Amino acid sequence: MVLSDKTEGKIIYTREKRERGGLDMTDLDKSAMEIDSRPGFRGNNFLVDQDKERQKEMQEVEKLLIADYKNGRDIDKTAVFNQPDPETVHEIIKKLLRIIFPGYYRDRVFRGYNIDSNLTVWIEDVIYHLQKQIAIVLNYQREGEAPGTFVCQPQIELKASDITMEFCRSIPKIREYIDTDLQATLEGDPAALNKDEIVLCYPGLYTIAVNRVAHELFLLGVPLIPRMMTEYAHGKTGIDIHPGASIGKYFFIDHGTGIVIGSTTEIGEHVKVYQGVTLGALSTSGGQSLRGVKRHPTIEDYVTIYSGASILGGQTVIGTHSVIGSNAFITGSIPDGTRVSIKNQELQFKKKASGETSIEAKDIKTSPNADWLR
Repeated sequence: MVLSDKTEGKIIYTREKRERGGLDMTDLDKSAMEIDSRPGFRGNNFLVDQDKERQKEMQEVEKLLIADYKNGRDIDKTAVFNQPDPETVHEIIKKLLRIIFPGYYRDRVFRGYNIDSNLTVWIEDVIYHLQKQIAIVLNYQREGEAPGTFVCQPQIELKASDITMEFCRSIPKIREYIDTDLQATLEGDPAALNKDEIVLCYPGLYTIAVNRVAHELFLLGVPLIPRMMTEYAHGKTGIDIHPGASIGKYFFIDHGTGIVIGSTTEIGEHVKVYQGVTLGALSTSGGQSLRGVKRHPTIEDYVTIYSGASILGGQTVIGTHSVIGSNAFITGSIPDGTRVSIKNQELQFKKKASGETSIEAKDIKTSPNADWLR
Protein backbone atom coordinates (compact mmCIF):
# COMPACT_ATOMS: atom_id res chain seq x y z
CA MET A 1 0.00 0.00 0.00
CA VAL A 2 1.01 3.57 -0.37
CA LEU A 3 0.29 6.63 1.58
CA SER A 4 2.06 9.91 1.25
CA ASP A 5 1.57 11.94 4.42
CA LYS A 6 2.86 15.40 3.60
CA THR A 7 2.18 16.82 7.03
CA GLU A 8 4.50 14.38 8.76
CA GLY A 9 6.91 13.83 5.90
CA LYS A 10 6.28 10.08 5.90
CA ILE A 11 6.14 7.85 2.81
CA ILE A 12 4.76 4.32 2.96
CA TYR A 13 5.64 2.49 -0.22
CA THR A 14 2.93 0.88 -2.32
CA ARG A 15 2.76 -2.81 -2.85
CA GLU A 16 3.79 -2.32 -6.47
CA LYS A 17 6.75 -0.15 -5.58
CA ARG A 18 7.93 -2.60 -2.96
CA GLU A 19 7.66 -5.46 -5.43
CA ARG A 20 9.56 -3.57 -8.13
CA GLY A 21 12.23 -2.52 -5.69
CA GLY A 22 12.64 -6.01 -4.40
CA LEU A 23 12.09 -4.85 -0.81
CA ASP A 24 11.35 -7.38 1.91
CA MET A 25 7.76 -7.47 2.91
CA THR A 26 6.74 -7.48 6.53
CA ASP A 27 3.68 -9.19 7.95
CA LEU A 28 1.98 -5.80 7.98
CA ASP A 29 2.68 -5.37 4.28
CA LYS A 30 1.30 -8.82 3.54
CA SER A 31 -1.85 -8.07 5.50
CA ALA A 32 -2.25 -4.85 3.58
CA MET A 33 -1.86 -6.76 0.30
CA GLU A 34 -4.56 -9.19 1.35
CA ILE A 35 -6.93 -6.36 2.22
CA ASP A 36 -6.05 -4.52 -0.98
CA SER A 37 -6.83 -7.55 -3.10
CA ARG A 38 -10.27 -8.18 -1.63
CA PRO A 39 -13.18 -7.89 -4.11
CA GLY A 40 -14.78 -4.46 -4.06
CA PHE A 41 -12.00 -2.85 -2.01
CA ARG A 42 -10.67 0.25 -3.77
CA GLY A 43 -7.38 0.33 -1.82
CA ASN A 44 -5.18 3.28 -2.66
CA ASN A 45 -7.83 5.05 -4.68
CA PHE A 46 -10.15 5.00 -1.70
CA LEU A 47 -7.51 6.50 0.56
CA VAL A 48 -6.63 9.17 -1.98
CA ASP A 49 -10.29 10.12 -2.30
CA GLN A 50 -10.59 10.34 1.46
CA ASP A 51 -7.49 12.51 1.62
CA LYS A 52 -8.89 14.88 -1.01
CA GLU A 53 -12.17 15.18 0.86
CA ARG A 54 -10.34 15.93 4.11
CA GLN A 55 -8.21 18.57 2.41
CA LYS A 56 -11.32 20.19 1.02
CA GLU A 57 -12.92 20.25 4.47
CA MET A 58 -9.80 21.80 5.96
CA GLN A 59 -9.78 24.54 3.33
CA GLU A 60 -13.44 25.30 4.05
CA VAL A 61 -12.75 25.57 7.78
CA GLU A 62 -9.76 27.83 7.14
CA LYS A 63 -11.88 30.17 4.98
CA LEU A 64 -14.60 30.19 7.65
CA LEU A 65 -12.18 31.23 10.40
CA ILE A 66 -10.37 33.84 8.29
CA ALA A 67 -13.72 35.39 7.38
CA ASP A 68 -14.65 35.50 11.07
CA TYR A 69 -11.68 37.80 11.77
CA LYS A 70 -13.14 40.45 9.46
CA ASN A 71 -16.16 41.33 11.57
CA GLY A 72 -14.56 44.41 13.13
CA ARG A 73 -14.80 43.22 16.75
CA ASP A 74 -12.22 44.07 19.41
CA ILE A 75 -10.99 40.48 19.49
CA ASP A 76 -10.46 40.45 15.70
CA LYS A 77 -7.30 42.58 15.90
CA THR A 78 -4.33 40.83 14.26
CA ALA A 79 -1.59 43.50 14.50
CA VAL A 80 0.52 41.32 16.79
CA PHE A 81 3.74 43.28 16.24
CA ASN A 82 2.14 46.55 17.34
CA GLN A 83 1.64 45.48 20.94
CA PRO A 84 3.99 44.40 23.76
CA ASP A 85 5.22 40.85 23.81
CA PRO A 86 4.27 39.00 27.03
CA GLU A 87 7.24 36.64 26.87
CA THR A 88 9.68 39.53 26.52
CA VAL A 89 8.07 41.31 29.49
CA HIS A 90 8.36 38.13 31.55
CA GLU A 91 12.04 37.84 30.65
CA ILE A 92 12.55 41.46 31.70
CA ILE A 93 11.06 40.60 35.10
CA LYS A 94 13.42 37.63 35.49
CA LYS A 95 16.46 39.74 34.66
CA LEU A 96 15.33 42.52 36.99
CA LEU A 97 15.05 39.99 39.81
CA ARG A 98 18.66 38.97 39.09
CA ILE A 99 19.65 42.61 39.38
CA ILE A 100 17.66 43.04 42.62
CA PHE A 101 18.87 39.75 44.14
CA PRO A 102 22.25 39.16 42.41
CA GLY A 103 23.23 36.35 44.76
CA TYR A 104 20.03 34.33 44.34
CA TYR A 105 18.87 34.33 40.73
CA ARG A 106 21.61 32.89 38.57
CA ASP A 107 21.73 33.09 34.78
CA ARG A 108 22.79 29.67 33.53
CA VAL A 109 24.25 31.20 30.38
CA PHE A 110 27.26 32.31 32.40
CA ARG A 111 29.76 29.55 33.16
CA GLY A 112 31.56 31.67 35.70
CA TYR A 113 30.22 34.21 38.15
CA ASN A 114 31.61 37.72 38.19
CA ILE A 115 29.16 40.12 39.75
CA ASP A 116 30.32 43.19 37.87
CA SER A 117 30.37 41.64 34.41
CA ASN A 118 27.11 39.75 34.94
CA LEU A 119 25.27 42.81 36.23
CA THR A 120 26.53 44.83 33.29
CA VAL A 121 25.10 42.29 30.86
CA TRP A 122 21.76 42.10 32.69
CA ILE A 123 21.38 45.87 32.96
CA GLU A 124 22.19 46.45 29.30
CA ASP A 125 19.80 43.68 28.31
CA VAL A 126 16.99 45.14 30.44
CA ILE A 127 17.55 48.63 29.06
CA TYR A 128 17.48 47.41 25.46
CA HIS A 129 14.36 45.24 25.72
CA LEU A 130 12.43 47.45 28.14
CA GLN A 131 12.95 50.50 25.95
CA LYS A 132 11.62 48.64 22.92
CA GLN A 133 8.54 47.42 24.79
CA ILE A 134 7.82 50.87 26.23
CA ALA A 135 8.08 52.43 22.76
CA ILE A 136 5.56 49.90 21.48
CA VAL A 137 3.01 50.61 24.22
CA LEU A 138 3.44 54.37 23.92
CA ASN A 139 2.64 54.09 20.22
CA TYR A 140 0.04 51.42 20.77
CA GLN A 141 -2.23 53.41 23.05
CA ARG A 142 -1.65 57.12 22.99
CA GLU A 143 -3.79 59.76 24.61
CA GLY A 144 -6.89 60.55 22.58
CA GLU A 145 -6.43 57.74 20.07
CA ALA A 146 -8.11 54.39 19.74
CA PRO A 147 -6.24 51.39 21.19
CA GLY A 148 -4.21 49.68 18.50
CA THR A 149 -3.37 52.86 16.58
CA PHE A 150 0.28 52.66 15.63
CA VAL A 151 2.16 55.65 14.26
CA CYS A 152 5.95 55.63 14.34
CA GLN A 153 7.33 58.87 15.74
CA PRO A 154 10.93 59.67 16.71
CA GLN A 155 9.59 61.46 19.80
CA ILE A 156 8.12 58.21 21.02
CA GLU A 157 11.51 56.48 20.83
CA LEU A 158 13.13 59.35 22.72
CA LYS A 159 10.43 59.33 25.38
CA ALA A 160 10.77 55.55 25.78
CA SER A 161 14.52 55.96 26.24
CA ASP A 162 14.04 58.69 28.86
CA ILE A 163 11.51 56.60 30.80
CA THR A 164 13.76 53.53 30.70
CA MET A 165 16.76 55.41 32.04
CA GLU A 166 14.66 57.08 34.74
CA PHE A 167 13.36 53.68 35.78
CA CYS A 168 16.87 52.22 35.96
CA ARG A 169 17.95 55.10 38.18
CA SER A 170 15.14 54.14 40.57
CA ILE A 171 16.36 50.54 41.01
CA PRO A 172 18.48 51.37 44.11
CA LYS A 173 15.36 52.82 45.77
CA ILE A 174 13.34 49.73 44.78
CA ARG A 175 16.03 47.49 46.29
CA GLU A 176 15.99 49.58 49.48
CA TYR A 177 12.26 49.01 49.89
CA ILE A 178 12.51 45.29 49.11
CA ASP A 179 15.27 44.91 51.70
CA THR A 180 12.87 46.27 54.33
CA ASP A 181 10.19 43.83 53.13
CA LEU A 182 12.68 41.00 53.58
CA GLN A 183 13.44 42.14 57.12
CA ALA A 184 9.74 42.45 57.96
CA THR A 185 9.10 38.93 56.69
CA LEU A 186 11.89 37.48 58.83
CA GLU A 187 10.66 39.30 61.92
CA GLY A 188 7.02 38.42 61.26
CA ASP A 189 7.32 34.71 60.51
CA PRO A 190 8.90 32.45 63.18
CA ALA A 191 8.84 29.59 60.65
CA ALA A 192 11.42 31.36 58.49
CA LEU A 193 14.87 29.89 59.10
CA ASN A 194 16.77 32.76 57.50
CA LYS A 195 16.57 35.42 54.79
CA ASP A 196 17.87 33.03 52.13
CA GLU A 197 14.84 30.82 52.62
CA ILE A 198 12.54 33.84 52.30
CA VAL A 199 14.09 35.08 49.06
CA LEU A 200 14.10 31.64 47.46
CA CYS A 201 10.79 30.28 48.76
CA TYR A 202 8.31 32.92 49.87
CA PRO A 203 5.65 33.90 47.32
CA GLY A 204 4.81 37.03 49.28
CA LEU A 205 8.26 38.57 48.89
CA TYR A 206 8.40 37.55 45.23
CA THR A 207 5.10 39.29 44.51
CA ILE A 208 6.08 42.40 46.45
CA ALA A 209 9.36 42.62 44.51
CA VAL A 210 7.60 42.38 41.15
CA ASN A 211 4.96 44.87 42.29
CA ARG A 212 7.55 47.44 43.36
CA VAL A 213 9.15 47.22 39.91
CA ALA A 214 5.76 47.52 38.19
CA HIS A 215 4.66 50.37 40.46
CA GLU A 216 7.69 52.45 39.50
CA LEU A 217 6.88 52.02 35.81
CA PHE A 218 3.24 52.84 36.60
CA LEU A 219 4.33 56.13 38.22
CA LEU A 220 6.39 56.92 35.12
CA GLY A 221 3.23 56.71 33.02
CA VAL A 222 3.99 53.45 31.23
CA PRO A 223 0.72 51.82 30.09
CA LEU A 224 -0.02 48.09 30.03
CA ILE A 225 3.47 46.74 30.87
CA PRO A 226 3.15 47.24 34.67
CA ARG A 227 -0.11 45.27 34.65
CA MET A 228 1.48 42.52 32.56
CA MET A 229 4.22 42.26 35.18
CA THR A 230 1.92 42.04 38.19
CA GLU A 231 -0.37 39.55 36.45
CA TYR A 232 2.67 37.41 35.74
CA ALA A 233 3.39 37.36 39.48
CA HIS A 234 -0.32 36.80 40.18
CA GLY A 235 -0.28 33.70 38.01
CA LYS A 236 2.75 32.31 39.83
CA THR A 237 1.70 33.07 43.41
CA GLY A 238 -2.07 33.64 43.53
CA ILE A 239 -1.48 37.13 44.99
CA ASP A 240 -3.16 39.93 43.01
CA ILE A 241 -1.69 43.41 43.62
CA HIS A 242 -2.46 46.14 41.11
CA PRO A 243 0.64 48.14 40.10
CA GLY A 244 -1.18 51.35 40.99
CA ALA A 245 -1.35 50.43 44.69
CA SER A 246 0.97 52.50 46.88
CA ILE A 247 2.82 50.37 49.46
CA GLY A 248 5.20 51.63 52.14
CA LYS A 249 8.32 49.98 53.57
CA TYR A 250 8.39 46.83 55.72
CA PHE A 251 5.41 45.23 54.00
CA PHE A 252 4.84 41.60 55.02
CA ILE A 253 2.59 39.12 53.22
CA ASP A 254 2.22 35.80 55.01
CA HIS A 255 1.14 32.79 52.93
CA GLY A 256 -0.52 35.15 50.48
CA THR A 257 -2.83 32.97 48.42
CA GLY A 258 -6.01 34.81 47.48
CA ILE A 259 -4.91 38.32 48.50
CA VAL A 260 -6.40 41.10 46.35
CA ILE A 261 -5.16 44.70 46.60
CA GLY A 262 -6.88 47.23 44.35
CA SER A 263 -5.34 49.94 42.23
CA THR A 264 -6.03 52.97 44.46
CA THR A 265 -5.12 51.27 47.74
CA GLU A 266 -2.69 53.13 49.98
CA ILE A 267 -0.68 51.09 52.49
CA GLY A 268 1.63 52.58 55.10
CA GLU A 269 4.74 51.08 56.69
CA HIS A 270 5.05 47.95 58.86
CA VAL A 271 1.78 46.46 57.61
CA LYS A 272 1.09 42.70 57.78
CA VAL A 273 -1.45 41.02 55.51
CA TYR A 274 -2.45 37.36 55.62
CA GLN A 275 -3.99 35.05 53.03
CA GLY A 276 -7.40 35.73 51.53
CA VAL A 277 -7.51 39.43 52.40
CA THR A 278 -9.31 41.81 50.04
CA LEU A 279 -8.57 45.53 49.94
CA GLY A 280 -11.21 46.40 47.40
CA ALA A 281 -13.90 48.75 46.16
CA LEU A 282 -17.42 49.00 47.55
CA SER A 283 -18.94 49.05 44.08
CA THR A 284 -17.74 49.16 40.48
CA SER A 285 -21.18 49.60 38.93
CA GLY A 286 -20.06 52.99 37.63
CA GLY A 287 -17.61 51.28 35.30
CA GLN A 288 -15.18 53.54 33.43
CA SER A 289 -16.71 56.67 34.99
CA LEU A 290 -14.88 55.67 38.19
CA ARG A 291 -11.46 55.74 36.53
CA GLY A 292 -9.13 57.93 38.57
CA VAL A 293 -11.49 57.98 41.57
CA LYS A 294 -10.14 56.55 44.83
CA ARG A 295 -12.12 53.36 45.27
CA HIS A 296 -9.94 51.33 47.64
CA PRO A 297 -9.05 51.76 51.33
CA THR A 298 -6.14 53.42 53.08
CA ILE A 299 -4.20 51.28 55.56
CA GLU A 300 -2.04 53.30 57.93
CA ASP A 301 1.18 52.23 59.67
CA TYR A 302 1.55 49.16 61.91
CA VAL A 303 -1.74 47.53 60.90
CA THR A 304 -2.25 43.76 60.89
CA ILE A 305 -5.00 42.24 58.74
CA TYR A 306 -5.74 38.56 59.32
CA SER A 307 -6.94 35.97 56.86
CA GLY A 308 -10.20 36.38 54.99
CA ALA A 309 -10.85 39.98 56.02
CA SER A 310 -12.41 42.36 53.49
CA ILE A 311 -11.83 46.11 53.75
CA LEU A 312 -13.72 48.07 51.12
CA GLY A 313 -14.23 51.64 49.96
CA GLY A 314 -12.16 54.62 48.95
CA GLN A 315 -13.15 56.60 52.06
CA THR A 316 -12.28 53.76 54.43
CA VAL A 317 -9.21 54.41 56.59
CA ILE A 318 -7.75 51.86 58.99
CA GLY A 319 -5.96 53.76 61.73
CA THR A 320 -2.44 53.04 62.93
CA HIS A 321 -1.70 50.07 65.21
CA SER A 322 -5.10 48.51 64.46
CA VAL A 323 -5.72 44.77 64.17
CA ILE A 324 -8.40 43.43 61.82
CA GLY A 325 -9.51 39.92 62.73
CA SER A 326 -10.19 37.04 60.38
CA ASN A 327 -13.26 37.26 58.12
CA ALA A 328 -14.14 40.80 59.22
CA PHE A 329 -16.12 42.80 56.68
CA ILE A 330 -15.35 46.50 56.95
CA THR A 331 -16.80 49.35 54.89
CA GLY A 332 -16.07 52.28 57.21
CA SER A 333 -13.08 53.89 58.86
CA ILE A 334 -11.49 52.47 62.00
CA PRO A 335 -9.76 54.74 64.57
CA ASP A 336 -6.16 54.23 65.67
CA GLY A 337 -5.40 51.31 67.98
CA THR A 338 -8.66 49.46 67.29
CA ARG A 339 -9.04 45.68 67.41
CA VAL A 340 -11.81 44.38 65.17
CA SER A 341 -13.20 40.87 65.48
CA ILE A 342 -16.43 39.02 64.79
CA LYS A 343 -18.54 38.82 67.96
CA ASN A 344 -20.44 35.78 69.18
CA GLN A 345 -19.45 33.43 66.46
CA GLU A 346 -21.19 30.19 67.40
CA LEU A 347 -19.68 26.79 66.79
CA GLN A 348 -21.64 23.60 67.27
CA PHE A 349 -20.07 20.16 67.64
CA LYS A 350 -21.97 16.90 67.28
CA LYS A 351 -20.93 13.34 67.89
CA LYS A 352 -21.04 11.00 64.93
CA ALA A 353 -23.23 8.51 66.78
CA SER A 354 -26.94 9.13 66.33
CA GLY A 355 -28.95 10.50 69.18
CA GLU A 356 -26.01 12.12 70.97
CA THR A 357 -26.41 15.61 72.39
CA SER A 358 -24.62 18.63 70.97
CA ILE A 359 -21.69 20.24 72.76
CA GLU A 360 -21.44 24.00 72.80
CA ALA A 361 -18.13 25.66 71.95
CA LYS A 362 -17.89 27.21 75.43
CA ASP A 363 -18.02 23.75 76.98
CA ILE A 364 -15.25 22.20 74.91
CA LYS A 365 -12.45 22.73 77.45
CA THR A 366 -14.39 21.26 80.38
CA SER A 367 -16.44 18.61 78.64
CA PRO A 368 -15.56 15.04 79.72
CA ASN A 369 -16.42 13.90 76.18
CA ALA A 370 -13.94 16.29 74.50
CA ASP A 371 -11.74 13.36 73.44
CA TRP A 372 -13.99 12.68 70.44
CA LEU A 373 -12.85 15.96 68.89
CA ARG A 374 -9.26 14.83 68.61
